[in-house]
Amino acid sequence: MKAARSLSLIAAAITTGLMAGLFAAFAYSVMPGLRRSSDRAFVEAMQNINVAILNPVFMTLFMGGLAAAGVAVLTHWRSADRTLRYWLVAGFVCYLVMFLVTSGVNVPLNDKLAAAGDPAAIADIAGVRRDFEDPWVRWNIVRAVANVGALTCFVLALLRAGRAEAPQPVSSRRAEVGV
Repeated sequence: MKAARSLSLIAAAITTGLMAGLFAAFAYSVMPGLRRSSDRAFVEAMQNINVAILNPVFMTLFMGGLAAAGVAVLTHWRSADRTLRYWLVAGFVCYLVMFLVTSGVNVPLNDKLAAAGDPAAIADIAGVRRDFEDPWVRWNIVRAVANVGALTCFVLALLRAGRAEAPQPVSSRRAEVGV
């Protein structure tokens, strides 16, 4: 059981970190770069990115992160360390916020952009971009911040769990037994 607890917490931190990095990279580099593009180039690039990102690596990390976070909470639920449990629950909630924002806002915006069709044939390409870009960027920042929050919680939980399992120095053990 100790191995499952440790592995679930490590998996939660790694998957959360990778997802936080992806969303943050979009916030500070990809979207500012695309903002400089023409309307047609922007719409075409985002349509292509939204198709390419639906791959096994992304889906494994996206779904696996939620699962790993849930398993970390469950396997540590009976821990005597309440603070550790609080960090894990907070990390799970932050990851869940990211998951819900992605599923409830960013994906529907992506689907609407795809439904607009071939950028070469869109009559009001500027309107399509305008309806997509600002809300997508705003909600991407929300999910990036939520995921960085989740990562922070899982790292703090890892540090706390590691401290609890680390062997105590001899001088500490002497003090405990009254030597």
